[in-house]
Amino acid sequence: MTASEWLCTALRSAILEGRLPRNARLPATRELARLYGLARGTVVAAFEQLRLEGYLRGRVGSGTYVNSALPDDLLAAPRREVARTEAPAPPVRRLSAMAHRVRFLPGLTPRPLRAFRANHPALDLFPTTLWARLAGRRCRRATVADLLDSGPLGLPELQEAVAAYLTAARGVNCEAGQVVIVSGVQEAIDLVARVLTDPGDRVCMEDPGYIGAARIFEAQGVEIEPVPVDGEGMLVPDGGLRDVRLAYVTPAHQFPLGVSMSLPRRLALLEWARTGGSLILEDDYDSEYRYAGRPLPALQGLDRHGVVLFAGSFSKVLFPSLRIGYLVAPPGLVDRITAAKSVVGQHAPLLDQAVLAEFITEGHFGRHLRRMREVYAERLTVLQEEARSRLDGMLRIGGIDAGLQTTGWLAPGLTEDEVTRAAARREVEVVPVGRYARRPTSHQCLQLGFAAVDTTEIRRGVRELARTLETMTNRAAPSPEG
Repeated sequence: MTASEWLCTALRSAILEGRLPRNARLPATRELARLYGLARGTVVAAFEQLRLEGYLRGRVGSGTYVNSALPDDLLAAPRREVARTEAPAPPVRRLSAMAHRVRFLPGLTPRPLRAFRANHPALDLFPTTLWARLAGRRCRRATVADLLDSGPLGLPELQEAVAAYLTAARGVNCEAGQVVIVSGVQEAIDLVARVLTDPGDRVCMEDPGYIGAARIFEAQGVEIEPVPVDGEGMLVPDGGLRDVRLAYVTPAHQFPLGVSMSLPRRLALLEWARTGGSLILEDDYDSEYRYAGRPLPALQGLDRHGVVLFAGSFSKVLFPSLRIGYLVAPPGLVDRITAAKSVVGQHAPLLDQAVLAEFITEGHFGRHLRRMREVYAERLTVLQEEARSRLDGMLRIGGIDAGLQTTGWLAPGLTEDEVTRAAARREVEVVPVGRYARRPTSHQCLQLGFAAVDTTEIRRGVRELARTLETMTNRAAPSPEG
């Protein structure tokens, strides 16, 4: 801190604390400089700064005074004492039908990280220093245009970067003008629901499936038709499901079961949509992390009739608070989606979009993905090996080709809700898959994440889960006398 800044801070504090009252006359600059052993120019600079801030005023031939009205007075509303009376009953409000339908959707909340946190990346391995350097560089060269607006589609350079990435990595057929930058997949689903459905329309969803999509469709007032999932992904809706406006699917890594939709099933689903006049919303939520086999191209990449909308997010590949995702719309829908977005949210912060665009185009995104793919593959291998060693006969870990979590199938006699509660008492997190089902299921299955925690915590989690299941299995076993 310079001498002038020090004096400025000291005088400002004296004024705000009342040690220098309003309208008080300050000593002359020469006198103050001699008193504190400062150069007179230092005192003059401090007085000028405080005058510009509104704390001081000068009178020609009279001196410098503390202002009668301080700038801080303009920043605080006056407080009025209100007589304490009995609180009135809250008024009855007339709410919309949507307000009655919508249900709260919990988000990620900070809490101690432990096995087997699902749907969560390894945030401790994100290159924050690199990100900060890119953000600082972008801020230093910011222009007036960067402080204005980008329009509802998002920053053009990020649209171009996303389009190039999706074309190369996911086999998506799109141009930059089809990419709508959104705050995440949740906003993408909401936009699609607003533009394509009306209350009373029918929408197909995987069962079990993503709760966040279901909450949006329920709030919109559409009728959800649950469609079962098998080893090849969601079944193609049968002929009884007519006049379906939209099918929501996660073909790359079905949520929550983790299976990948087979190529024949993908082609059959596209033909169903084409002949029935339906559209498909493809949620590509974490397909970047693939551990076995060659990835199938996106469903959108197989579409030749413009029936697929493609959505994804950077929340799970980078970090959740970034709040940037994308929606790729068929050319004929871009205008309508743009109009809808213009009235509900405009765009994500431009600085974050600009930094992300450079993170992608300079190759940092690809390097981060390759690094994290190796880390997650190692963690998945440890989970699978530990499960075979310690959980055999009690929990069977399913095969997995991609993603941040897998599923485990419980042995007969064990229920997913009871196991979830018992595991939590040992500080182990598992998610009952039945939580995502709309219809009763015969299987008992758990969702286990492996990406968020290191191999030491994964091993601890498996040990504690094994103790949990052993205790429950022994308790459920019939006695020899029985």
